[in-house]
Amino acid sequence: MAKIETMFRFSIRSINILNNVIKHRPGVILQDQSYHVFPEFHCSLSHRRFYSIEPKYKTPLASLLSNSKEQPDPNQDKIDEEEAKKQREQSWRTMKLTLLFFGVGFSCMGSYLIVTLGAPQKDDDGVAIRDQFSDYPTFKSYLYRTWRELEYYRKLIREPSRDKLLPDPLQYPYIQPKYTLVLELTDVLVHPDWTYNTGWRFKKRPFLDYFLESLKEHFEIVIYTAEQGMTVFPLIEAIDPNNIIAYKLVRDATHFTNGHHVKSLNNLNRDLSRVICIDWNSNNVKFNPENLFCIKRWDGSNEDTALLDLSNFLKTIANNEIEDVRDVLKVYSLYDDPVTAFREKQKRLLEELEAQTVAQQELGKTKLSRWTPTFFRKTRL
Repeated sequence: MAKIETMFRFSIRSINILNNVIKHRPGVILQDQSYHVFPEFHCSLSHRRFYSIEPKYKTPLASLLSNSKEQPDPNQDKIDEEEAKKQREQSWRTMKLTLLFFGVGFSCMGSYLIVTLGAPQKDDDGVAIRDQFSDYPTFKSYLYRTWRELEYYRKLIREPSRDKLLPDPLQYPYIQPKYTLVLELTDVLVHPDWTYNTGWRFKKRPFLDYFLESLKEHFEIVIYTAEQGMTVFPLIEAIDPNNIIAYKLVRDATHFTNGHHVKSLNNLNRDLSRVICIDWNSNNVKFNPENLFCIKRWDGSNEDTALLDLSNFLKTIANNEIEDVRDVLKVYSLYDDPVTAFREKQKRLLEELEAQTVAQQELGKTKLSRWTPTFFRKTRL
């Protein structure tokens, strides 16, 4: 007993020392004829921490022990199967309602189209005008008329709006230029630019005014693009105040195939041997590649001079009165940048002409130095 009291005093003394350090008072519990001494910590609720008795990281053995303590529920599989069945039924119900909604919507839209497009045309007095479907039963005649109208709209989208995109050439005494120049608008004459502050803007290509003025006497200038008319017409009025551009052809004049609008030069109502099409995308003129002069796409640079070289190229064709421009365009189609190729050829030609001129001048001086004048005649030395 004395030994126990000695140990108790030692424990009390140790706890007092610990409490002096952490400033807490000790606590003693008597349990099962033994003393348990522990320090009693007092802290506010704001600083109290709660700890879980479960370890933060479970070892494989701990996971195995915890799983062994859990008793499997024999009805869990049945409950899971019932929940999955309810989800399948809900999904099927949602799909049926969706299909029903789309079916009713398409039926209403189809009925509206048949009633609207299939109705016969009426005169000013409201009397139905007879056509090739008037003798059919009412429902059948409405279907045939609807099909005819839908076919018309399909052709309107896929094919040019008219067979002759340009009027017949002018006859004497009016002047009809010998050649027809077909120009793309976007990234050939102007460059589109978009910002948050200004929206869409179009930049005019350098030397465009000179380009149009220098070619108006030799070429019938036509703008042919896949852009919408509401964008093209005011834009052309801004870049061509003198109305040098004779005709403007927009998206309705193109041929829509494989998701792309193609320029159909066959519908221009002009002799294709004298038609030159300027574009940067060969797919835009894939029906008539022999008439294409494919140039580099303009990126909006202010230092661009391509229109100067292009005007010289076109004036060279006109001045030489080429009968079939496709022969010349075929030669330049072999180059990646035909404008640069023409510039280099022209530079070499000028150098050769200058060399020939200098040679002729030197030859003339040599001949002149070999003659001496007399009173009556020139004698050769």
